Amino acid sequence: MLIGVDIGGTKCAVIAAKRTETGVDILAREAFATAGKTPQAVIERFDGVIRRFTEKEPCEAIGISCGGPLDSEKGVILSPPNLPGWDHIEITRHFSEVFGVPTRLINDANASALAEWKYGAGKGLNNVVFLTFGTGLGAGLILDGKLYSGATDTAGEVGHIRLGEYGPVGFGKSGSFEGFCSGGGIANLGRIYAQEAFQSGKCVSYCKNAEYMPKINAKEIAELAQVGDADAKRVFDECGRKLGMGLSIIIDILNPDAIILGSINLRCENLLKDAALSVIEREALLQPRTACKIVSAGLGEKLGDYAALSIAAMNL
Repeated sequence: MLIGVDIGGTKCAVIAAKRTETGVDILAREAFATAGKTPQAVIERFDGVIRRFTEKEPCEAIGISCGGPLDSEKGVILSPPNLPGWDHIEITRHFSEVFGVPTRLINDANASALAEWKYGAGKGLNNVVFLTFGTGLGAGLILDGKLYSGATDTAGEVGHIRLGEYGPVGFGKSGSFEGFCSGGGIANLGRIYAQEAFQSGKCVSYCKNAEYMPKINAKEIAELAQVGDADAKRVFDECGRKLGMGLSIIIDILNPDAIILGSINLRCENLLKDAALSVIEREALLQPRTACKIVSAGLGEKLGDYAALSIAAMNL
Protein backbone atom coordinates (compact mmCIF):
# COMPACT_ATOMS: atom_id res chain seq x y z
CA MET A 1 0.00 0.00 0.00
CA LEU A 2 1.12 3.54 -0.79
CA ILE A 3 0.48 6.44 1.56
CA GLY A 4 0.30 10.04 0.34
CA VAL A 5 0.38 13.06 2.67
CA ASP A 6 -0.78 16.37 1.21
CA ILE A 7 0.11 19.33 3.46
CA GLY A 8 -1.62 22.64 2.80
CA GLY A 9 -1.93 25.86 4.71
CA THR A 10 -5.67 25.43 5.28
CA LYS A 11 -6.07 21.67 5.33
CA CYS A 12 -4.13 18.43 4.99
CA ALA A 13 -5.04 14.98 3.75
CA VAL A 14 -3.76 11.44 4.12
CA ILE A 15 -4.47 9.13 1.19
CA ALA A 16 -4.06 5.35 0.98
CA ALA A 17 -3.85 3.59 -2.39
CA LYS A 18 -2.79 0.35 -3.99
CA ARG A 19 -0.62 0.06 -7.05
CA THR A 20 -2.13 -1.32 -10.24
CA GLU A 21 -0.76 -2.08 -13.69
CA THR A 22 -2.04 1.25 -14.99
CA GLY A 23 -1.49 3.49 -11.97
CA VAL A 24 -2.94 3.66 -8.47
CA ASP A 25 -6.39 3.08 -6.99
CA ILE A 26 -7.34 5.23 -4.01
CA LEU A 27 -8.67 3.12 -1.14
CA ALA A 28 -9.15 5.66 1.64
CA ARG A 29 -8.77 9.38 2.31
CA GLU A 30 -9.02 11.56 5.40
CA ALA A 31 -8.72 15.33 5.40
CA PHE A 32 -8.54 17.71 8.35
CA ALA A 33 -7.72 21.35 9.10
CA THR A 34 -4.15 22.50 9.66
CA ALA A 35 -4.79 26.19 10.25
CA GLY A 36 -4.34 27.09 13.90
CA LYS A 37 -2.73 23.76 14.81
CA THR A 38 0.90 23.18 15.77
CA PRO A 39 3.13 21.08 13.48
CA GLN A 40 3.45 18.49 16.23
CA ALA A 41 -0.33 18.16 16.55
CA VAL A 42 -0.75 17.77 12.80
CA ILE A 43 2.05 15.19 12.54
CA GLU A 44 0.56 13.19 15.41
CA ARG A 45 -2.74 13.18 13.53
CA PHE A 46 -0.91 11.96 10.43
CA ASP A 47 0.60 9.11 12.44
CA GLY A 48 -2.78 8.01 13.77
CA VAL A 49 -4.46 8.05 10.37
CA ILE A 50 -1.60 6.15 8.70
CA ARG A 51 -1.65 3.48 11.42
CA ARG A 52 -5.39 3.04 10.93
CA PHE A 53 -5.09 2.87 7.13
CA THR A 54 -2.33 0.27 7.34
CA GLU A 55 -3.81 -2.04 10.00
CA LYS A 56 -4.60 -4.80 7.50
CA GLU A 57 -2.08 -4.11 4.76
CA PRO A 58 1.50 -2.90 5.30
CA CYS A 59 2.73 0.44 3.99
CA GLU A 60 5.34 0.24 1.22
CA ALA A 61 6.25 3.92 0.93
CA ILE A 62 5.15 7.40 1.96
CA GLY A 63 5.09 10.48 -0.26
CA ILE A 64 4.69 14.02 1.09
CA SER A 65 3.57 17.00 -1.00
CA CYS A 66 3.96 20.44 0.59
CA GLY A 67 4.38 24.06 -0.48
CA GLY A 68 7.92 25.41 -0.36
CA PRO A 69 10.46 26.40 0.58
CA LEU A 70 11.72 22.89 1.21
CA ASP A 71 14.95 20.95 1.23
CA SER A 72 13.62 17.91 -0.59
CA GLU A 73 16.99 16.15 -0.58
CA LYS A 74 17.13 16.23 3.24
CA GLY A 75 13.37 15.98 3.65
CA VAL A 76 12.98 19.21 5.61
CA ILE A 77 10.13 21.76 5.52
CA LEU A 78 11.67 25.25 5.70
CA SER A 79 9.13 27.80 6.98
CA PRO A 80 6.57 27.99 4.13
CA PRO A 81 4.68 31.31 4.31
CA ASN A 82 1.31 29.53 4.38
CA LEU A 83 2.38 27.20 7.23
CA PRO A 84 3.29 29.39 10.23
CA GLY A 85 5.39 27.53 12.76
CA TRP A 86 6.59 24.84 10.35
CA ASP A 87 10.22 25.83 10.77
CA HIS A 88 12.87 23.25 9.88
CA ILE A 89 10.54 20.26 10.29
CA GLU A 90 12.43 17.02 9.51
CA ILE A 91 9.32 15.30 8.32
CA THR A 92 10.76 12.48 6.18
CA ARG A 93 13.04 11.45 9.04
CA HIS A 94 10.01 11.27 11.33
CA PHE A 95 7.93 9.04 9.04
CA SER A 96 10.90 6.85 8.14
CA GLU A 97 11.64 6.22 11.81
CA VAL A 98 8.01 5.69 12.87
CA PHE A 99 6.90 3.48 9.97
CA GLY A 100 10.19 2.06 8.70
CA VAL A 101 9.47 2.71 5.01
CA PRO A 102 11.03 4.88 2.28
CA THR A 103 9.70 8.44 2.57
CA ARG A 104 10.19 11.42 0.27
CA LEU A 105 9.22 15.10 0.38
CA ILE A 106 8.66 17.17 -2.79
CA ASN A 107 7.16 20.62 -3.28
CA ASP A 108 3.54 20.69 -4.41
CA ALA A 109 4.22 22.06 -7.89
CA ASN A 110 6.76 19.32 -8.68
CA ALA A 111 4.50 16.69 -7.15
CA SER A 112 1.56 17.87 -9.27
CA ALA A 113 3.75 17.78 -12.39
CA LEU A 114 4.66 14.16 -11.56
CA ALA A 115 1.00 13.25 -11.03
CA GLU A 116 -0.21 14.82 -14.28
CA TRP A 117 2.70 13.22 -16.14
CA LYS A 118 2.08 9.76 -14.69
CA TYR A 119 -1.70 9.68 -14.43
CA GLY A 120 -3.24 12.81 -15.99
CA ALA A 121 -3.09 15.12 -19.00
CA GLY A 122 0.66 14.63 -19.51
CA LYS A 123 0.62 10.84 -19.61
CA GLY A 124 2.85 9.45 -22.36
CA LEU A 125 4.70 12.74 -22.96
CA ASN A 126 8.39 13.44 -22.32
CA ASN A 127 8.34 17.21 -21.71
CA VAL A 128 5.60 18.61 -19.49
CA VAL A 129 5.24 21.88 -17.59
CA PHE A 130 2.62 22.07 -14.85
CA LEU A 131 1.52 25.47 -13.51
CA THR A 132 -0.20 25.56 -10.12
CA PHE A 133 -2.17 28.75 -10.97
CA GLY A 134 -3.93 28.89 -7.59
CA THR A 135 -3.32 31.16 -4.60
CA GLY A 136 0.15 31.64 -6.09
CA LEU A 137 1.89 30.58 -9.28
CA GLY A 138 4.68 28.04 -9.58
CA ALA A 139 5.68 25.34 -12.03
CA GLY A 140 6.80 21.74 -11.96
CA LEU A 141 9.02 20.62 -14.85
CA ILE A 142 9.26 17.20 -16.46
CA LEU A 143 12.09 17.43 -18.99
CA ASP A 144 13.29 14.52 -21.13
CA GLY A 145 11.16 12.15 -19.07
CA LYS A 146 12.55 13.22 -15.67
CA LEU A 147 11.57 15.62 -12.94
CA TYR A 148 13.87 18.65 -13.13
CA SER A 149 14.40 20.53 -9.87
CA GLY A 150 17.57 22.51 -10.63
CA ALA A 151 20.82 23.14 -8.77
CA THR A 152 19.13 24.48 -5.63
CA ASP A 153 15.78 22.69 -5.86
CA THR A 154 14.06 25.90 -7.00
CA ALA A 155 13.56 25.28 -10.73
CA GLY A 156 10.11 26.24 -11.94
CA GLU A 157 9.59 29.44 -9.94
CA VAL A 158 8.01 31.06 -12.99
CA GLY A 159 5.78 33.26 -10.82
CA HIS A 160 8.84 35.46 -10.21
CA ILE A 161 9.21 36.36 -13.92
CA ARG A 162 8.45 40.04 -14.44
CA LEU A 163 5.83 40.59 -17.14
CA GLY A 164 5.39 44.31 -16.65
CA GLU A 165 7.30 47.18 -15.07
CA TYR A 166 4.17 48.00 -13.08
CA GLY A 167 1.31 45.86 -11.94
CA PRO A 168 -0.02 43.77 -9.05
CA VAL A 169 2.57 42.47 -6.62
CA GLY A 170 3.16 38.73 -6.50
CA PHE A 171 6.18 36.75 -5.32
CA GLY A 172 7.58 40.00 -3.89
CA LYS A 173 7.75 41.67 -7.30
CA SER A 174 5.49 44.27 -8.91
CA GLY A 175 4.21 43.18 -12.32
CA SER A 176 5.29 39.56 -11.89
CA PHE A 177 3.70 36.54 -13.57
CA GLU A 178 2.23 35.57 -10.18
CA GLY A 179 1.14 39.17 -9.66
CA PHE A 180 -1.15 38.93 -12.68
CA CYS A 181 -1.95 35.21 -12.78
CA SER A 182 -3.01 33.84 -9.39
CA GLY A 183 -5.95 34.09 -7.04
CA GLY A 184 -4.23 36.88 -5.14
CA GLY A 185 -3.17 38.52 -8.38
CA ILE A 186 -6.70 38.57 -9.81
CA ALA A 187 -7.96 40.18 -6.59
CA ASN A 188 -5.15 42.77 -6.66
CA LEU A 189 -5.82 43.56 -10.31
CA GLY A 190 -9.47 44.01 -9.43
CA ARG A 191 -8.49 46.49 -6.71
CA ILE A 192 -6.37 48.49 -9.15
CA TYR A 193 -9.30 48.82 -11.56
CA ALA A 194 -11.67 49.65 -8.69
CA GLN A 195 -9.36 52.41 -7.45
CA GLU A 196 -9.14 53.84 -10.97
CA ALA A 197 -12.93 53.94 -11.11
CA PHE A 198 -13.34 55.58 -7.69
CA GLN A 199 -10.84 58.31 -8.53
CA SER A 200 -12.90 59.03 -11.66
CA GLY A 201 -16.12 59.30 -9.65
CA LYS A 202 -17.36 55.87 -10.75
CA CYS A 203 -17.46 52.35 -9.31
CA VAL A 204 -17.09 48.78 -10.55
CA SER A 205 -19.67 46.01 -10.24
CA TYR A 206 -17.65 43.90 -7.83
CA CYS A 207 -16.87 46.83 -5.49
CA LYS A 208 -19.58 49.44 -4.94
CA ASN A 209 -17.68 51.51 -2.37
CA ALA A 210 -14.08 52.11 -1.36
CA GLU A 211 -14.58 50.47 2.06
CA TYR A 212 -15.15 47.12 0.33
CA MET A 213 -11.84 47.19 -1.58
CA PRO A 214 -9.87 45.04 0.92
CA LYS A 215 -12.56 42.34 0.59
CA ILE A 216 -12.30 42.02 -3.20
CA ASN A 217 -11.52 38.42 -4.10
CA ALA A 218 -10.99 36.34 -7.24
CA LYS A 219 -13.99 34.10 -6.62
CA GLU A 220 -16.52 36.95 -6.68
CA ILE A 221 -14.92 38.51 -9.76
CA ALA A 222 -15.00 35.12 -11.54
CA GLU A 223 -18.67 34.57 -10.70
CA LEU A 224 -19.58 37.95 -12.18
CA ALA A 225 -17.39 37.39 -15.24
CA GLN A 226 -19.10 34.06 -15.89
CA VAL A 227 -22.45 35.84 -16.31
CA GLY A 228 -20.97 38.44 -18.66
CA ASP A 229 -20.28 41.36 -16.33
CA ALA A 230 -18.04 43.80 -18.21
CA ASP A 231 -16.04 45.03 -15.20
CA ALA A 232 -15.23 41.51 -14.07
CA LYS A 233 -14.44 40.34 -17.62
CA ARG A 234 -11.95 43.20 -17.95
CA VAL A 235 -10.00 41.73 -15.01
CA PHE A 236 -9.95 38.25 -16.53
CA ASP A 237 -9.08 39.55 -19.99
CA GLU A 238 -5.96 41.19 -18.58
CA CYS A 239 -5.11 38.07 -16.57
CA GLY A 240 -5.53 36.02 -19.75
CA ARG A 241 -3.25 38.31 -21.76
CA LYS A 242 -0.55 38.12 -19.11
CA LEU A 243 -1.03 34.35 -18.92
CA GLY A 244 -0.34 34.24 -22.67
CA MET A 245 2.83 36.29 -22.20
CA GLY A 246 4.12 33.98 -19.48
CA LEU A 247 3.26 30.83 -21.43
CA SER A 248 4.99 32.22 -24.53
CA ILE A 249 8.23 32.56 -22.56
CA ILE A 250 7.92 28.99 -21.29
CA ILE A 251 7.15 27.67 -24.78
CA ASP A 252 10.14 29.42 -26.36
CA ILE A 253 12.63 28.43 -23.65
CA LEU A 254 11.57 24.87 -22.78
CA ASN A 255 9.76 23.70 -25.94
CA PRO A 256 7.39 21.41 -23.99
CA ASP A 257 4.92 18.89 -25.39
CA ALA A 258 2.29 20.25 -23.02
CA ILE A 259 1.64 22.98 -20.48
CA ILE A 260 -0.92 21.87 -17.93
CA LEU A 261 -2.76 24.50 -15.87
CA GLY A 262 -4.25 23.78 -12.47
CA SER A 263 -6.76 25.30 -10.06
CA ILE A 264 -8.10 28.60 -11.47
CA ASN A 265 -7.86 27.42 -15.08
CA LEU A 266 -9.97 24.37 -14.21
CA ARG A 267 -12.84 26.66 -13.26
CA CYS A 268 -12.22 29.69 -15.48
CA GLU A 269 -10.68 28.38 -18.71
CA ASN A 270 -13.49 29.96 -20.76
CA LEU A 271 -12.60 33.38 -19.32
CA LEU A 272 -8.88 33.13 -20.03
CA LYS A 273 -8.31 30.95 -23.09
CA ASP A 274 -9.05 33.33 -25.98
CA ALA A 275 -6.96 36.19 -24.58
CA ALA A 276 -4.07 33.87 -23.73
CA LEU A 277 -4.03 32.12 -27.11
CA SER A 278 -4.11 35.40 -29.04
CA VAL A 279 -0.95 36.54 -27.22
CA ILE A 280 0.77 33.17 -27.63
CA GLU A 281 0.08 33.26 -31.38
CA ARG A 282 1.70 36.67 -31.56
CA GLU A 283 4.63 36.12 -29.18
CA ALA A 284 5.78 32.48 -29.30
CA LEU A 285 7.85 30.86 -32.04
CA LEU A 286 5.76 28.96 -34.56
CA GLN A 287 7.36 25.50 -34.31
CA PRO A 288 7.37 25.10 -30.51
CA ARG A 289 3.97 26.82 -30.30
CA THR A 290 2.29 24.36 -32.63
CA ALA A 291 3.93 21.40 -30.88
CA CYS A 292 2.68 22.43 -27.43
CA LYS A 293 -0.82 21.69 -26.21
CA ILE A 294 -2.19 23.87 -23.40
CA VAL A 295 -4.74 22.07 -21.24
CA SER A 296 -6.31 22.04 -17.80
CA ALA A 297 -5.20 19.46 -15.24
CA GLY A 298 -6.60 16.06 -16.17
CA LEU A 299 -6.85 14.93 -12.55
CA GLY A 300 -9.10 17.84 -11.63
CA GLU A 301 -9.87 18.31 -7.96
CA LYS A 302 -8.12 15.02 -7.08
CA LEU A 303 -4.76 16.37 -8.22
CA GLY A 304 -3.46 16.93 -4.68
CA ASP A 305 -4.17 13.32 -3.74
CA TYR A 306 -2.43 11.90 -6.79
CA ALA A 307 0.46 14.32 -6.35
CA ALA A 308 1.29 12.90 -2.91
CA LEU A 309 0.79 9.32 -4.11
CA SER A 310 3.07 9.88 -7.12
CA ILE A 311 5.88 10.78 -4.72
CA ALA A 312 5.31 7.58 -2.78
CA ALA A 313 5.42 5.60 -6.02
CA MET A 314 8.80 7.22 -6.86
CA ASN A 315 10.27 5.56 -3.78
CA LEU A 316 9.60 2.14 -5.29
